[in-house]
Amino acid sequence: MQLQYKTAPQDEVSDSIGLLISILVRYPELGTINYDPELQQLRFTFIFSGVLDEEKMVNFKDMVVASIEAYNSLENRSPLVTEVRFNPCEEFTMLEIIRDVGTMSQEELSMLIELVHSNFKKDLIFEKNEYLLEEDLLIQEELIEHMLENIKLSFPQKNLIAFREDGRVLVFNK
Repeated sequence: MQLQYKTAPQDEVSDSIGLLISILVRYPELGTINYDPELQQLRFTFIFSGVLDEEKMVNFKDMVVASIEAYNSLENRSPLVTEVRFNPCEEFTMLEIIRDVGTMSQEELSMLIELVHSNFKKDLIFEKNEYLLEEDLLIQEELIEHMLENIKLSFPQKNLIAFREDGRVLVFNK
């Protein structure tokens, strides 16, 4: 007798919610994450104090796109969506990096976080993650990879947004 397992819709939602929570817990540099099931995309938002220099934004955008392409080339993948946008406001700047779920990996996300952190450390607004030990960070990375793979297979249909508020991670259905 052969058993077949089918992921229930609730499990799909749990995986997508868990993914957003794990990413925000692991990477305090991220301000918000949006999951768009229709477009199968993740939008990562970073917030910087002040308005960033135009040349620095253009150079960073080019570097991120080139890095994503190089990383995916090494992994024998072709990203479907790679968008990098800066949205300057009066007293802060937001950076959005949009990636398709199908070719996104935890390692690529780590690379993106490191690029943002190393290029904008003094301007980046983020909560310090003092309570997680190194083992906890590794567990979060494994969870992220596992849930990303599950989402690639099940394509949950809930449009979600996750963000931080007063040390908590909140997830809402948009």
